[in-house]
This record gives sequence, structure tokens and C-alpha cells, in this order.
Amino acid sequence: MRIVSYQPELSPALREVTGNVDYTDFRATLERIARLLIDSGVESEFVRSHMEAYEKDLVAHAESLGKTPRQISEKERGKVQEHAVKALRCNIVRELTDESARRLSVRLADSELLQWFCRIDRMDVVRVPSKSALDRYEKLVPEAVVRKLVDHLNGVAASTNADGQAMFDLRKPLDIDALFLDTSCVKANIHFPVDWVLLRDATRTLMKAVALIRKYGLKNRMNEPAEFIRDINRLSIEMTHTRRRPDSKKARKRVLRSMKKLMKRIDGHARKHCDLLIEEREQTELTEGEAAAIIKRIDGVRELLPQAIRQAHERIIGGRKVANADKILSLYEPDVHVLVRGKAGAEVEFGNTLLLAEQRQGVIVDWELIKDQAPADSKMVPGSLDRFEDVFGSLPGAMAGDRGFDSKRNRNRLEKNGVYNAICPRSVSDLRERMKEEDFAQLQTRRAQTESRIAIFKNGFLGRPMRSKGFVHRENRVAWAVLTHNLWVIARLPLAEEQAEELDAVA
Repeated sequence: MRIVSYQPELSPALREVTGNVDYTDFRATLERIARLLIDSGVESEFVRSHMEAYEKDLVAHAESLGKTPRQISEKERGKVQEHAVKALRCNIVRELTDESARRLSVRLADSELLQWFCRIDRMDVVRVPSKSALDRYEKLVPEAVVRKLVDHLNGVAASTNADGQAMFDLRKPLDIDALFLDTSCVKANIHFPVDWVLLRDATRTLMKAVALIRKYGLKNRMNEPAEFIRDINRLSIEMTHTRRRPDSKKARKRVLRSMKKLMKRIDGHARKHCDLLIEEREQTELTEGEAAAIIKRIDGVRELLPQAIRQAHERIIGGRKVANADKILSLYEPDVHVLVRGKAGAEVEFGNTLLLAEQRQGVIVDWELIKDQAPADSKMVPGSLDRFEDVFGSLPGAMAGDRGFDSKRNRNRLEKNGVYNAICPRSVSDLRERMKEEDFAQLQTRRAQTESRIAIFKNGFLGRPMRSKGFVHRENRVAWAVLTHNLWVIARLPLAEEQAEELDAVA
């Protein structure tokens, strides 16, 4: 893939700002990250990946029309590369500041520092990406591309140059001799999955879609959509207050039966309007793509509606439990699971299991967001070791984790590959014996910091909660968060010149 040189537009120099140490630290971190992106080759790798995808899209589009793909001019190639650089840096800033797309767009318009970092500062007019553009930047490349960038950054940071010095002018390369594992839950951005609340959500989605269809002149005989939303809200309020009544069980059953009757009418109106849109779309101003989006929205909810009604019936009227595997937790997030982790303040969580593996300095060297119901922690160890070996060319010298990662299979695997087993054993007597080993005790003490690393990563980079919708987008968001987190950690590591200054001061 050929990368061309292009002339960046003239931009003003950053002004010196004093009196705020937090700003000074944040600016120094951004300047260091900007240098890392260039020196590590992460920026050029991202540009190359985006150019490959751009050319493939052009070829696919030409083939669909039966035409010969056009040649990309040097000017166009430079514009595409400039766009990729801006997208990469905007994504990093978004993870670093934990801002929504809307708020980040405002902050970019207001901050000279962020404009400089994102390469949008100009002498005349500053063109700030809109909230929609920032959202598209995050989905510009798939998760596999971002993972390659992280692996590339970690590999360079753990290596040395021809003179034996650490890369990026660090005091020492990343220590990849020990690997520390832990798992956590990435909570989905959904409300608590109460059964009858799913019916309220379905009503709102279906009636808003129906109102949109009716706006373009396609109408079937019915009351106004807002009236159905009002009715389901009234029943929801009534359901909420039944719990305080002496006959709460009977009252809940009565309200749910009213909800079921209302949902039958709502489902029928949604189906009829969807059929109208399919048959008479050409008579409206809606494009084919816009109509397809509305139809998809209606069909997605209607497909799950019978199961949601049955689930509410089983639990409220039938008084029977529904297995976790059969539950609908959200009408919009099908890949969310019930995770019973027994944590303080979070006995049950709703989301996806996340595996994180860090090295001694806090850089994340491996991760995996589990789409399906997560397996036991012990079953994640072989995959993590294989991915580590693919990136660094060898296995770590030691591996540490809590007792959930312990199993006979893992003990045999680590012993066979010469990896020191610092995973906490399940047996209390075995743990007492192993704590007598100095190396084991030190690694277990260091492993306790991985809990803090997960908290920093989830609260500082992923967001509370993570706003991305759909598993593919959540997985992509996790990858961008790992890249930004590692850049942030490496940017704050001690530099070789700082060590030299300290030695000179002592001398």
C-alpha cells in the first residue's frame, strides 16, 4: 500500500498557559502521545489500513456497476490519509476525555490544545468534526485493525533499538516477563431488565416508528400513536404502585393482563403500517434506505415481543422462574447476559465478560470481550497465552491470577511450557504452602493491583456506562479504549533523559 506525502495546512503555535498544573500535565501527556503515535508507527499503520479499505470499497462499488475501478489521484490519496489521521486522533481524544460525541464536538471547537492534537487547527477557519462524524470515526475500521495497532505498539515498546536502548526514549523497555490476569463485567447501557418494562419499551419504539410512517402520509385507521404511549405509561405507573397494596399479587396480574391486551393492539397497528410502507414507499419522500431502517426497527421489536410477553406472563401471572438463558434482558441488545459475580454492591450485573491481562507497568497486553455466556475463567488461560506468544514471539516467564483461573489443565500447560505458575490455587492448604515461596508471594501481591487497573480502564476509558450499542460496536470501543489506555500509560513512564538528569543532580 503506497503512502504519499502531503503538506499539512498552516496552523498556529500553541500558546503557553500557566497557573493550572492539571492542564500542564494533560498537555504534556497529549504531546507525548502525539510523539508516540509517530515514533511507534501506529499512525502510519492506521493510515495504511484505512487506505486499503478505501481502495477495496472503490473496487467493490465499480464491480457492482460493471465498471472499471477508477485510479486514485495523488491529491485524493493525500486527503484520505489526512482524514484517517484526524479520525485516529479524535478517537484517542474521545477515549482519553470520556466525552460523548456531542460534548466532544463542542470541546474540540473550544480547545486549542485538542485542535492541535487532532490536526484540525488552522490559521483561518477551524472545521470541527460534528457529533455524527465523531461517531463514524469510531466505526471507521473493525476491531481486528485496532487490535493490530495495540499489538504493534506493545511490541515496539517492549523492544530495544540497535544500540540496546529502550524505544521511545524510555528508561527501560516494557517488562513482559510476568502476566497478570483478571476478569470483569462490561455493563451494557440498559435499564434494569424488569419484565413489564420491556413492554413499555416495545410500545415506545413501535409507536414512534408508526408516527414517523404516518408523518409521510401513509395512514391506517387508529388512535394517535401518542395515546398508546400514554396508556402504557399509565399502566407502568400503576404496576409500580401495586407493590405497596395488600393484594399486590392480584393487582400485578390484573395490570399485566391489561398490558397484554394493549400490546396486541399496538402490534397489529405496527404490522399494518409496516406493510403500508413496504407497498407504498415510492409515494412518499422516504428513500429506500430510510424505509428499510424503519422496517428493520419495527421487525426487530415485533420479533421479540411474543417472547417478552410470555416471559412477563410466566413470572407475574404464572409465578414461575425463567432460566437466565431464556430471558430477554433488552429488546435492543441481544448479546447481553446475566453475570452473577457476587461483588459488593453488584451481586448481579448485566453485560459481557471482559478478560484483561496486564504486565508489571500496567500496560494491557491482552484482552477479550466475550460475546456469548462467558466460560469459566480457567478456560480463558490457553487463549490468552496463545495471543501473547503471537505478539511477543515467546511466552511470559510467569503468570498470575486469582483462584478462578486455576485448573489441572492450566497447571500442566504452564509447567510444560516453562512458565512459572503464580495462579492462586483453589485449595486453601495448597495456598498456604505456596505462599512460602518468595516469588509466588510477590507475584500474588502484585496481582492485587490488577483490580485497580480494571477500575481505571473501565471508569476512565470505557465510560460509565459504555455508550456503544451492539456487541460489534462495544467490542470495537473496548479495542480503542485499550489503545488509548496503553498510549496514556507509556506516555507517563519514566524517560531515559530524566534518569540522566537525576544522576547529574546527585553528582
